[in-house]
Amino acid sequence: MNRNVLNRGIIAVSLLAVGTSGIAYMDKAGWGRADAAALGTAAPAQAVTTTVPGVATATDFSGIVDRYAPAVVNISVVGKAEQHPANSGVEIDPMDPFSGLAPFLAPRGQRDTPMVRGLGSGFIISADGLILTNAHVVDGASEVTVKLADRREFKAKVLGADRQTDVAVIRINAKNLPVVKIGDPSTAKVGEPVLAIGAPYGFENTATAGIISAKSRALPEGIYVPFIQTDVAVNPGNSGGPLFNVRSDVIGINSQIYSRTGGYQGLSFAIPIDVAFKVQDQLVKHGKVTRGRLGVSIQEVTQALADSFGLQKLQGALVSSVDKGSPADRAGLQPGDVIVRLNGKDIGQSSDLPVQVATMSPGTQAKIDVLRNGTPKTLNVTIGEMKETTVAQRDTPTEERGRLGLAVRPLDKQEQRAVGAAGGLLVEDVSGPAARSGIQPGDIVLAINGTPVTSIEQMRALAAKAGRNVALLVQRDDDKIFVPLTLG
Repeated sequence: MNRNVLNRGIIAVSLLAVGTSGIAYMDKAGWGRADAAALGTAAPAQAVTTTVPGVATATDFSGIVDRYAPAVVNISVVGKAEQHPANSGVEIDPMDPFSGLAPFLAPRGQRDTPMVRGLGSGFIISADGLILTNAHVVDGASEVTVKLADRREFKAKVLGADRQTDVAVIRINAKNLPVVKIGDPSTAKVGEPVLAIGAPYGFENTATAGIISAKSRALPEGIYVPFIQTDVAVNPGNSGGPLFNVRSDVIGINSQIYSRTGGYQGLSFAIPIDVAFKVQDQLVKHGKVTRGRLGVSIQEVTQALADSFGLQKLQGALVSSVDKGSPADRAGLQPGDVIVRLNGKDIGQSSDLPVQVATMSPGTQAKIDVLRNGTPKTLNVTIGEMKETTVAQRDTPTEERGRLGLAVRPLDKQEQRAVGAAGGLLVEDVSGPAARSGIQPGDIVLAINGTPVTSIEQMRALAAKAGRNVALLVQRDDDKIFVPLTLG
């Protein structure tokens, strides 16, 4: 059965041990995953277009390619491949070309170490050799080589790589290099023409063009990146290359593609260059990235949830849980709050919040505007440092379906301690509205319309008083989420 996958644009080639000449191309599946000096004093190159209001026209990118393609580089990497003791050959997962980069001890008598090689793209952001690319291009590499458009080659040093945003910074020892010009992704418009330059399948300095299809796309494993979606033909090997607008400004780093086949299918995603530059600054200065943390789990405000909470607008990030002892907890945030602004900046959708928080330094004082039970409220919070967390449980028999379509039982004391709640009802069976909303046996109902539930009788009473729309706070495994139910 076909599955939708996002492929990071990098080619992996395996060279089998002891001088074998066989080469195989593979791509990596999974959700992936610069201001610089201008050249000379001449006016920057721009794409040539004919302006006719309300009419689409062809765009000529040849001037941008002539001027800035020399600042786009090919990056080749080498790393050690994993070898299993029972097999003297190289075993490489075709879905993960870099899965075998960890060093290993070769069996006695084996003189050569199998290697994994990969290709990607990058672009020069300073004339003294600073280059931006994707983290997955150089991840695990023991040797990185940069090839310029004039065919010169240099060994590169990885200054730092951030897997969360898929941004990496490398440096070569060279002077007076051509550089790209950096733009402002916030001014980009959907429908605007864009150009990608890179090395798809190893074909150097290939130019492909299209339009911006959408902005601020939230992708799995990309919670700190509001991706620019395009229909530019991006393929394995394009990864890490620049995305230009018609004014010859780089507005993104090509990072991922959505594909059923492993190749281009009209959906590609670029990291906005302002996000990349914030990461680059920290990597160059500190070799790592520090992110702010609030300590909440959030979800999108849907129409059903807005109706349940009495909200007038579909905006903001709905808080489904607050980590105990976190900055959010100390600031007084509660499940059911809808965060609509952070430091005066609107939170239009839930994906805006982690991006904004992540860019803030730990210790920063911030104001959070929330809607609590429909009433505006402002809270003061001290941003913490991002760390990872988890929690949860499941079990056995009895009671009540009623309007919600739920058969539940109270949690015992041990289960409550595991969940970290004073109450909660374990779902034994579902039907009707609960089944239609996706609630499953084993889920734990923690609250109804923001009111914590501790007994079946209380749940029955709350359900009886509820209107047509109800929001249940449900815990499933390690996650808490509000689930809207539409009742009869």
